[in-house]
Amino acid sequence: MRILSIETSCDETAISVLKTGGSIFIVEKNIIASQIKTHAVYGGVVPEIAAREHMKALFPMLEISQIPRDGKNIDVIAVTVGPGLVVALRVGVEVAKALAYFWQKPLVAVNHLEGHIYSTFLSQDSFQPVFPGLCLLVSGGHTELVFIKDHGIYEIIGSTRDDAAGEAFDKVAKMLGLGYPGGVIVAQKAKLGNPNAIKFPRPMLDQQNFDFSFAGLKTAVLMYLKKNPVTTEQNKNDICASFEAAVVDTLVTKTIRAVDQYHPASVLLAGGVSANESLRLAFQNQISGIAFSKLYLAPLKFTTDNAAMIAVSGYFHAIKHDFINPLTLVANPNLSLI
Repeated sequence: MRILSIETSCDETAISVLKTGGSIFIVEKNIIASQIKTHAVYGGVVPEIAAREHMKALFPMLEISQIPRDGKNIDVIAVTVGPGLVVALRVGVEVAKALAYFWQKPLVAVNHLEGHIYSTFLSQDSFQPVFPGLCLLVSGGHTELVFIKDHGIYEIIGSTRDDAAGEAFDKVAKMLGLGYPGGVIVAQKAKLGNPNAIKFPRPMLDQQNFDFSFAGLKTAVLMYLKKNPVTTEQNKNDICASFEAAVVDTLVTKTIRAVDQYHPASVLLAGGVSANESLRLAFQNQISGIAFSKLYLAPLKFTTDNAAMIAVSGYFHAIKHDFINPLTLVANPNLSLI
């Protein structure tokens, strides 16, 4: 099966062509047009600008990918339908609908969060998922612990009550004047700092549940800066390292707590923040040693928004004939995983 997938949920325009027989996923094309420089001047993503940039990029990207104009050799079209920025989602959805209609190809609507979960399937040449699984899905807009009973059968056992982890990274970067996108810069500076320099709180670790909260940690950084203005670059590095350590400790501790209760056969780490080196190392050191669980990390190049992950998720919908009429499909910015 060869799947053409389209992803436009936020500020990355992405298309992919994936060939698979079910156990081996071969990414034949994976093209991403980033809008980071466009939005950097605003300090964040401007939805209307993102939508216009998607419109400008999509068809040239289809040309670059050398997909035949009649859709020959494409078996299924998969598209991100939500969650995300509605004006951005609509661009990808409408293009996918048009292609499906005129090519007479089956169309699959994919949940963006499910796509991130399935990005872990791209971690090796052949990956047979082991159920039940537990996924820490951590990104700029989402921080969730998802118990995966089988393909498409999810239970959200924990989620953030306020800011997502990635959002907290970006807001701390803004406090420190580090620019946009801030999370990556905080992680880079953290490598040069002392993670034990400042004792920031580990939110909600005293509560025996799997929920997260990063608003208080963000406020703790703000209060520290008010009392201790940054005077040196090393001081800034130490703040980044100490903040990152608090986030990583919280994420890993909550995940281990869930592993101990649910005993999953596999543990997955996915989402944009899963690219964070400290978080990946902590998972490898602390979770890979748990005897009854196998650890899968999304490959670095597939941690951020991309279309290959949408294609993998789309495949598992396609084999169940979970297709949708292109004339009725609409973007859903608030689409839930369950």
